[in-house]
Amino acid sequence: MGIEEHDHSSDGSLLVALAQIDTCVGDLDGNAAKIMEYCRKAASRKADLVVFPEMTLTGYPIEDLAFRATFRRAAWSKADQLAKGLQDEGLGGLYVIVGTVGTDREQDRPRNRMVVLHDGLVWAGYDKHFLPNYGVFDEYRIFTPGQESVILDIKGRRIGLAICEDIWQEGGPISEMAQEGIDLLVTINGSPFEEGKGHVRRDLAARRARQVDAPVIYVNQVGGQDDLVFDGGSFVVGADGALLERSPQFIEHLGYWTLPESGVAGKTAAGSKSALIGDLPGDEEIYRACVLGLRDYMVKNHFTGVCLGLSGGIDSALVATIAADACGGSNIWGISMPSRYSSEGSRDDAADLAQRLGLHYEVKAIGPEFDAFQEELHLEGVAEENIQARIRGVIVMAYSNSRNLLALATGNKSELACGYSTIYGDAVGGYAPIKDLLKTRVWELSRWRNEEARRQGQVEPIPANSILKPPSAELREGQKDSDSLPDYALLDRVLEAYIEKAHGREDLLADGFDPETVNTVMRLVDRAEWKRRQYPLGPKVTSLAFGRDRRLPITNAFRE
Repeated sequence: MGIEEHDHSSDGSLLVALAQIDTCVGDLDGNAAKIMEYCRKAASRKADLVVFPEMTLTGYPIEDLAFRATFRRAAWSKADQLAKGLQDEGLGGLYVIVGTVGTDREQDRPRNRMVVLHDGLVWAGYDKHFLPNYGVFDEYRIFTPGQESVILDIKGRRIGLAICEDIWQEGGPISEMAQEGIDLLVTINGSPFEEGKGHVRRDLAARRARQVDAPVIYVNQVGGQDDLVFDGGSFVVGADGALLERSPQFIEHLGYWTLPESGVAGKTAAGSKSALIGDLPGDEEIYRACVLGLRDYMVKNHFTGVCLGLSGGIDSALVATIAADACGGSNIWGISMPSRYSSEGSRDDAADLAQRLGLHYEVKAIGPEFDAFQEELHLEGVAEENIQARIRGVIVMAYSNSRNLLALATGNKSELACGYSTIYGDAVGGYAPIKDLLKTRVWELSRWRNEEARRQGQVEPIPANSILKPPSAELREGQKDSDSLPDYALLDRVLEAYIEKAHGREDLLADGFDPETVNTVMRLVDRAEWKRRQYPLGPKVTSLAFGRDRRLPITNAFRE
């Protein structure tokens, strides 16, 4: 075990700043500037140690950008510049832990690295040992693992280091540190959000704290990166596993916690636990994740506005409301595109929504375009229905191109699962804010958002009729979703079992679902894989989202 030693002069307490920040992949200058900003704030509070999330300097995850040698050299140079910049500003006395990408010199391969900046130098380094290769993670393919454990000596206190997955796996550096003895374990993390994950992280950290007999500081990234959302929620647990400090979810935050003097009874108690921030309620947690995912995707890709089709239905209503919370109603272009089959009630609901949200609202009836296609193609059945959706897709993309707007797809997870959308029609767009929400959850979040507005004394953003009326694509006379799909309450239960639990046909029958429903749902889901591959990205909020989490072959004859 490698041990870095420095400054044995004091046995006093150690003030640690938990810098939960939002970074952007590849923006070395911007990320370094934010690190500097938070170090200044921490120094003003007399902090000794400032801890940032995993791969802070490079952003996370960097995926195959890690293989680019020029990027690795630029990141390493930026870390050196940052250390010197801290020294030049009189902040060299701080110990600053940041994540970045390093290089294994023997194999010339990237490593997921933590560095400590101090006295103008990159003072110490630690490479992540365990490289996850499941779900959204692909680190084993990208990085080479570290081999050495590192314990820092800061003001006479022994500080063990770990990066994210290192505390999730048994053995490795945690077991070594448990034998060596430490005063504090610091782990930096890029742990993506999914519903209910917060308590899992804290339970794990509590177990590790008891294992090493020392408090654990867990600093997590916050913000959106493509289809991932990081919720922050950084925390400290004592040696007995008790929660001592907690940062809020979904916002940048600089928290503080003091490691008491050596020998002082304080490893398990610090401050009033009643004042600690709690987990957000489930609906609010999911909603805020969707808003943050969209907001960061816009900001980091330089979009200032969005456009979407407004049908008067619940999906487009929720997407528009999420967008209004992400970027403001004045930056939204909502387009009503009625056909001969669009009900007057749906048009009224779309106009009502636009007024409530204060967005730009325009009506572009698609009758003339539809008639022109029919004169040439004479379509019937599904082809006739789909040409309407594709005309609407063309109009949405025309708004996107002409105004430099991010086009939003409004499909939900139930529709995406069953292929109940029109490829190159309502599936067009650059981002899909509710693609990981089952239809029943769309209704739940819509009701929650209206209730939240009432609690705040505001106008409910979503018209009640959009929530209450039976869902319909309105592509033919009297059409309802229930004509083609099982009732959503039943459908979503089957989809959860088939997709998230990977239950096959026998499993689904054992779950109590009837054979006809099972056969219908499996057939719809399996046949729609090719559509899902072409659907826009959107925020992952469940344990298994389409895209990174679920990768099935399109050509697949297995039906059990």
